[in-house]
Amino acid sequence: MEVRVVRALQACHCPETDYVRVHTCAAPDDDTVTLATIERVVEKANSDPEDGKPLIKRVKTLIMRLPMTIAEALDLATSYAERKKIPVVYADQG
Repeated sequence: MEVRVVRALQACHCPETDYVRVHTCAAPDDDTVTLATIERVVEKANSDPEDGKPLIKRVKTLIMRLPMTIAEALDLATSYAERKKIPVVYADQG
């Protein structure tokens, strides 16, 4: 399965409407430890046009700031995404 790398989490907008997003960062108290967050993101058209928002984005956190390597996080996210038949995006903090 293909994993796309996006340079910053804020710029992590995908043409897909359903995807798994992975982002990692160093632990605040130990920069040798990597913390991973894995989320499922679903975007859909807003059914209320008066709301002024064209899209509604729902983010479901699957794993939040658990210590694991980037490879482990991507393996876990990829296996989940393959079962759900959705793409994976890795948001690189660097």
